[in-house]
Amino acid sequence: MLDVVMGIMELGAAVMLPIVMTILAVVFGLKLRDALKAGLMIGIGFQGLQLVVGLLLKTIEPAISYYQGLETSGFTTVDLGWAAVGAAAWTVPFAAPAILLIVLTNIMLIAAKKTKVLNVDIWNFIHMLIPGALTYALSDSVWAGLAVTVSLSVVTLVLAEKMAPRWIEYYGLEGTTCTTFSFISFAYPFGLLMNKLFDRIPGLRSVDISLDGLGQRLGFLGDTSVIGVLVGVFLGVLTRQSWQTVLTMGVGISASLILLPRMIEVMLEGLSAVGEGAQAFMRKRIGEEAELYIGLDISLGLKDPTVVTTTAILIPLAILFAFLIPNMSYFPVGLLTSVVHMVPLIAMTSRGNLLRTLLGGALFLFMVELFAHLFAPEATIMLQASGVVVEGAVTDGFFGYNLANVLISFIGRLFGA
Repeated sequence: MLDVVMGIMELGAAVMLPIVMTILAVVFGLKLRDALKAGLMIGIGFQGLQLVVGLLLKTIEPAISYYQGLETSGFTTVDLGWAAVGAAAWTVPFAAPAILLIVLTNIMLIAAKKTKVLNVDIWNFIHMLIPGALTYALSDSVWAGLAVTVSLSVVTLVLAEKMAPRWIEYYGLEGTTCTTFSFISFAYPFGLLMNKLFDRIPGLRSVDISLDGLGQRLGFLGDTSVIGVLVGVFLGVLTRQSWQTVLTMGVGISASLILLPRMIEVMLEGLSAVGEGAQAFMRKRIGEEAELYIGLDISLGLKDPTVVTTTAILIPLAILFAFLIPNMSYFPVGLLTSVVHMVPLIAMTSRGNLLRTLLGGALFLFMVELFAHLFAPEATIMLQASGVVVEGAVTDGFFGYNLANVLISFIGRLFGA
């Protein structure tokens, strides 16, 4: 069964999403041709989104390579990166039934009017499966791991529903919400907390630096495309790139800032049709006040220029923090590709205020690195329990930005697991 599930997951979101959304659209009452068109537009938009995210990551790759080349012999823990940890989680005995139970639980809760969220973000179920795998590793209990995984899927629905109005208001993604567990459970409440703190600080509470506002005040220099060039050049110069690479980084980040919103516009062409069908379906069967939010990937938040700009600035800070955290055991190079996904919900809680997003993002990143360092032993145990051969200690950002991993690790130490 696991092989079947893995085979389906390996199709990737760009293939799975249009298939899933087409099926849902038919269920919601759209004609097959309209459902197919909507599904294809969603898939095409998401594929375009992933391509532009790939462009962004490729653009900043020279900076990451620069940091990889620094002298890091004092760091004894290996930063594996999220992909390796996610793949390891799929090898635990309860992985396949967990996915089936997550889907069935979601459907039953919708039918019972206990949630308004339909989570189609299947490829990100690893955000719930990894804490389950950690529980399994610490307790040696398949049932405990399965229970944690499925329970977190319910928590995801609750959090996604509460966040949906703010998500829709800020990103303009009608009928959707974000269901990427790691970030809605940690980055989002952290952003809310930090903004309450910022509101109490004289001077800071009155500062509102948004890219739209900069554009109006600075004219040409405040244009989003120009800001992208300036940020890319800054990062290139900071990491001592050749002048050709500096210019390439500038143009690459500028292109990402412009293209990301365009790709999401393509997705919205299909999502709007599916969303209207979903609302009509729910109101017909449950009542006129019924709503349904489609749960999607955090990547949709990358349409905000504040997110991309903040990411480029946080990358060198991530390296700086590695030298500031006492007894830091790992050099966070693998973490750098995850920074872009930590920022969208912090930007949302800051309403696009660049200064607040930078401050909140920097503090969150510092905390993520600290936790990933502290819980390297738990990360190592989880990898070993998953059958992955590791030499020495390993860690990953999942043990810093996934609140469930942090709490499970704390509890494990409290009870001597």
